[in-house]
Amino acid sequence: MATTTIEWTEATWNPVTGCSKISAGCQHCYAERMARRLEAMGQPKYKNGFEVTLHPDVLSQPFAWRKPMMVFVNSMSDLFHEEIPVDFVLQVFQVMADARHHTFQVLTKRADRLVELDEKIAWPDNVWMGVTVEHDDYRHRLRSLKSCGAAVKFVSFEPLLGPIRDVDFGGIGWAIVGGESGPCARPMDPQWALDLRDACLQQSVPFFFKQWGGARKKKAGRLLDGREWNQLPTFQYAT
Repeated sequence: MATTTIEWTEATWNPVTGCSKISAGCQHCYAERMARRLEAMGQPKYKNGFEVTLHPDVLSQPFAWRKPMMVFVNSMSDLFHEEIPVDFVLQVFQVMADARHHTFQVLTKRADRLVELDEKIAWPDNVWMGVTVEHDDYRHRLRSLKSCGAAVKFVSFEPLLGPIRDVDFGGIGWAIVGGESGPCARPMDPQWALDLRDACLQQSVPFFFKQWGGARKKKAGRLLDGREWNQLPTFQYAT
């Protein structure tokens, strides 16, 4: 099992590794740092460093996990990266459809390709589809997300790099907010997070506050307005 410390999921599954920078949130990519480290350690899966690399040998991995779990897909890549062949993307979706005892969480910054492939995907009801909106400049990704056929749609405002106001969460089932962590982390203004929290409360959208971030992530903690926010979409594991 690929365990993880990501607060809003239970396991990760990486049929693809590697990516390329597309927007401001990519500047200090944690996955790139990790991939370079694993490459230096001689891990065969990361022999190409952070170049986009398909791993068909791990496509069947979710079937070996008998306990139903929430699984973050491609934590070390982006399933809608332009270098990933359409056929392989569809193979990943077929596995998710067949491993119905799990709930799969897919997150992309490439909302345009999500729209492009939407009609080719037979959306299983155990797949949550999300986009990252780290700055107001990228709120158009929300419109793309809303147009796709996923049963549950979510948005990750992480790393939150500026205020994003007047968000219409219609059709969105979950929101995650978090600051940037790691070396040279850019600070998050508390008001930016509170504004999004308040919008979620007003529109009855489950809200998850992941972290304040910073170079000392654990010390900064996860309290927002004096409490933890761990809300999740209402769902049932498929059978």
